Amino acid sequence: MAEINAQMIKELRARTNAGIMDCKKSLKEAGGDMEKAVDFLRKKGLATALKRAGRETSEGLIDSYIHTGGKIGVLVEVNCETDFVAKTDEFKTFVKNLAMHVAATKPLGIRRDDIPEEIVKREEEIYRSQAKEMGKPEKILDKIVQGKMEKFYKESSLLDQQYVRDPDITIQDLIHDMVSKTGENISVRQFVRFQAGGE
Repeated sequence: MAEINAQMIKELRARTNAGIMDCKKSLKEAGGDMEKAVDFLRKKGLATALKRAGRETSEGLIDSYIHTGGKIGVLVEVNCETDFVAKTDEFKTFVKNLAMHVAATKPLGIRRDDIPEEIVKREEEIYRSQAKEMGKPEKILDKIVQGKMEKFYKESSLLDQQYVRDPDITIQDLIHDMVSKTGENISVRQFVRFQAGGE
């Protein structure tokens, strides 16, 4: 087991924004393994986020992002529990980064359930037809469609998307990290994406 020193704690704090005592504890739990300690803190953040998920979010921020050249614009509303958190630079940066992400990835909804049913049905029909064209047996068509739909949701549902600035995490992970940093429930309420000359 590696000796836990101040440098390790400092590095873990820089990577996770967790408190000193949490960093020290997670490094001990992980036997000095930095990656395991990061995972431990992220899981702890997730547990904290899940505990706070039911709390009301009546404060927040609306921010915009206009892409270079003015061809793409996004408005996004993100809610939190208190005005105090909404006014922090960290929260403002978080909302701005979310707006930039929406500009880059064109999600169809915040959650899977938000994607219009006609789009979901159309995608399922296309995937089923493709599988039939490839001569796949009838009994495995559902499994193929299910696999392709999972990929579709990961590309189309904001919370399931990989974060453009760090593809190792999803937007849901990013929100959970923010919840553990602020100590408040945070939710994406709505977004609108405009594209000049687009649909």
